[in-house]
Amino acid sequence: MNDLTSKQRAFLMSIASKEKAVIQIGKDALSPSVTDAVDEALAAREIVKVGVQKTCPGDLHEIAAMMGERTHSVVVQVIGRKIVLYRQHKDPEKRIRIPM
Repeated sequence: MNDLTSKQRAFLMSIASKEKAVIQIGKDALSPSVTDAVDEALAAREIVKVGVQKTCPGDLHEIAAMMGERTHSVVVQVIGRKIVLYRQHKDPEKRIRIPM
């Protein structure tokens, strides 16, 4: 799933709004360890909210795009200093049922 419709994006944002950021990015920005942590979190839960601290260098939207590319996920939302990423689970039984 590469592109999301506005309805799908809204559905995923509603789920993510209830979640807390599970990963924080600081001054190291997108180091391999941060990318690996995001990748593991996506494998476990499909939707991941990432907090970006003020010490993180670079543009938030560029960081989100790069993180999505490196983890093969879709950027659902960038709001404030938070990034929401989505990657469909490999196991069909564990997938979130997203409206078409």
